[in-house]
Amino acid sequence: MRAPAVRTLRAILLLTLAGLFAGCSTAEYAHQAWQGQRAVIRDSVPIRAILEDPTADPNLQSRLAAALQARRFASDTLALPDNPSYTRYTALPRLYVVWNVFVTPEFSLDPVEHCYLVAGCVAYKGYFQEERAHREASAWRERGMDVFVGGVPAYSTLGWYDDPVLSSMMHWDDDYVAKLIFHELAHQQFYIKDDTAFNESFASFVGQQGLRQWRASRNLPPPDMALDRRQQQLTELVLAARDGLATLYASNLSEAEKRAAKTERFAQLRADYQRLRDEQWEGFAGFDQWFGDSLNNAALLPFGLYDQWIPAFERLFQQVGEDWTAFYAAVEQLGNMEGPDRTRRLVQLAGES
Repeated sequence: MRAPAVRTLRAILLLTLAGLFAGCSTAEYAHQAWQGQRAVIRDSVPIRAILEDPTADPNLQSRLAAALQARRFASDTLALPDNPSYTRYTALPRLYVVWNVFVTPEFSLDPVEHCYLVAGCVAYKGYFQEERAHREASAWRERGMDVFVGGVPAYSTLGWYDDPVLSSMMHWDDDYVAKLIFHELAHQQFYIKDDTAFNESFASFVGQQGLRQWRASRNLPPPDMALDRRQQQLTELVLAARDGLATLYASNLSEAEKRAAKTERFAQLRADYQRLRDEQWEGFAGFDQWFGDSLNNAALLPFGLYDQWIPAFERLFQQVGEDWTAFYAAVEQLGNMEGPDRTRRLVQLAGES
């Protein structure tokens, strides 16, 4: 999956270490998660050591120096946790650090959830080996389920370990790396169980606002929002399709009729995307690979989760005078609310933005 698609599915983000804390996981799954995380930590090297190594790749040194500066900015200016996370670097022997497997029934948009002691319930399982992820996916397909496998460039251990900068993060530009560091540290700053939309929208806001301030601190213009606008348009397109599918699955049609209508709806989604790409995006093809894969219910799951409440967090940030410490305190108050009360407050905030 190419960079823009990965950004849109952000994370397909980012709590894959949950397997380490499994409360209802197989021994094999917990073992691969432990071994994978152990290797990531074991193979990490202090970024300072790479910067001081005369034999190191100059391009890598430049990239890591920028990442280290962003890391310092995160704590000094954004008031994010001040710890050794993202001060080390791990060169991975693969394109992504993990692959996440999403699963839904054939006629449902409700994910098969996996629940863990620390991370709570999440809508995927993460594997450090691509082959294992696809093996898991095949097992679910044999049971008639819709499955999607997505590569992930980074994840957060929620402060349990000192997360390193990963080579899988370095395939994209310095802005992306900085935003990802801010995003992941936000998960360390505050996280609640069983509310992915809250957690990811909060972290996404911190990443976006942090990047704006990071660039301003270096007298650079605001980040180019063209890709963000395209991502938003694509998300709106997918969410509309998802609403239509939800109505279809709740209908009294027979399974054969639902299956035919489902195929038609996904064909329409692909056609709508092609029209958007050709007529409004001047042929920008950054999401073509995702649409080239088999579209199904599971592939739609990540959309909307990572930006649903960004307008609410933007408004909250403004209400506290754009003070990061006060903002995190307000976010914690929101997070401590009961789920329905928290949702009502988020809706209210989003309406005020």
